[in-house]
Amino acid sequence: MPQAVRSVLRIATAMEKRTNHSTAALIFAYNANSGLFNAVTDLAHKAFSPQTYQCNLCALTHSTFGMRRGWKVFLETLEMELEFLHADELKSRYRVSDVPLPAVFKKQGAELELLIGADSINECRTIDELKQLVSDNLSNESLVRQRQND
Repeated sequence: MPQAVRSVLRIATAMEKRTNHSTAALIFAYNANSGLFNAVTDLAHKAFSPQTYQCNLCALTHSTFGMRRGWKVFLETLEMELEFLHADELKSRYRVSDVPLPAVFKKQGAELELLIGADSINECRTIDELKQLVSDNLSNESLVRQRQND
């Protein structure tokens, strides 16, 4: 297995271990399938034809060699559990297949709610725009919860 693929899998696995499936979590769903062949194909696609790559979430957050440092640092500041899934994993784990990907879901218990859709993610052109999108949506979510409790 190429070093870059091992690095991506190691980081994703380490971050997913932080996830406690009974508490609130953010689920980042990539528009790509799991597996070694798909990882190598995606890696080559990003390297040789990045403008036609199908997953903007992956394109923004990962380089050829793994998760971008700025994204990893940002994720570590979030006060929620994190889960990273490929399209096939999202379908098998949560039976979600009718939502355009990439997407970010909020999970509370067994319930999934779409937090950020593909259109919004695909409009992001930089990692900073993506971080702002996630932050804004989490702030809006917090404000809605706060108003409901008032």
